[in-house]
Amino acid sequence: MKYLALDFGLATVGLAVSEGALAQPYGQLHNTSQEKLLKQMAAICKDLGIETIIIGVSEGKMADITRQFAATVEKHLHVPVILVDETLSSQTATEYLVKSGAKRKKRQTQQHQTAAAIILQSYLDEHEENLL
Repeated sequence: MKYLALDFGLATVGLAVSEGALAQPYGQLHNTSQEKLLKQMAAICKDLGIETIIIGVSEGKMADITRQFAATVEKHLHVPVILVDETLSSQTATEYLVKSGAKRKKRQTQQHQTAAAIILQSYLDEHEENLL
């Protein structure tokens, strides 16, 4: 199963992918318009043969925005979407990048994709028996 995970943000969307049991950061997209974001995601899904999209959901008002976005993604891309808790994924990503010695500028460009990889890896670890 090929997965695409999103760390959805109003300005930036972090991406991670997996085919098997290990998530890998894939990059990030700038969220300038929903239409453009959906087109970019559709191209990625097609190019990589993505079968399921995992989207991290935080708390509060952002959770509602993310859920609405997830419904739009599923409707337009015709790919199943699974929502998972992303609490602290961005904070954990920053901690990993700091511990790895990444400079501030590099952390800023990699935080969202690293958070997406953490979200996806958490999902994969919880569903490990289905991956074998």
